[in-house]
Amino acid sequence: MIKTVIVEDDLMVASLNAQFAYKTPGVEIVATFHNGRDALTFLESNQADLLLLDLYMPDFSGLDVLRALRNRNAPTAAIMITAANDAGHIEEALRLGIVDYLVKPFRYERFAAAVQKYLLQRELIGKGGDFTQSDIDRLMSAAASVSGENRPEAQKGIQKRTLDIILQCLTNHPGEYLTAERIAEETSLSKVTTRRYLNYLIERREAAARVNYSTGGRPSMEYCGN
Repeated sequence: MIKTVIVEDDLMVASLNAQFAYKTPGVEIVATFHNGRDALTFLESNQADLLLLDLYMPDFSGLDVLRALRNRNAPTAAIMITAANDAGHIEEALRLGIVDYLVKPFRYERFAAAVQKYLLQRELIGKGGDFTQSDIDRLMSAAASVSGENRPEAQKGIQKRTLDIILQCLTNHPGEYLTAERIAEETSLSKVTTRRYLNYLIERREAAARVNYSTGGRPSMEYCGN
């Protein structure tokens, strides 16, 4: 089992990461923390194979966590899960040796691909001994080999008619952020289908998403057409 630690200050996102992790074979959540310092304290005396690591956290960011781990020569791997998509943060995270970088929001399939990338890297490194060029090529191209994001079949199940219905709904509300529930109601589609298509549109940069914390209760994800 992959001993995994979630480090995420947003309770809703932490819960979603946990749901995705439990859904993925071989992943075991051993702890969840909502700030970087507590996670580092835990890792001083406890073993973890993989971090699901947020970047923006108060006082001690995900990059601070990675720097501290690298200064300790800790072998713990990390998948960065964040809303930050600027070149500076991505470059620094890559320099610190992350396995993958997921921009919120993302689909389960992309999460599972990141975990599979980590597993493939661990399997190849775990072989020890000398690597052939083929082994090295597999290691360096692990993300592309497991994610399938550029293959046509990766988008199997996306129907143009349904996609057009959701796009039209977003077009009818220019500049307005809508919940998936409201979009489902206006389009007469199921909530599950609506969320799947919205995530697809976000991947294609045809829609944007944000978390609304001012609902008076549980934070809500909202969507807007680009």
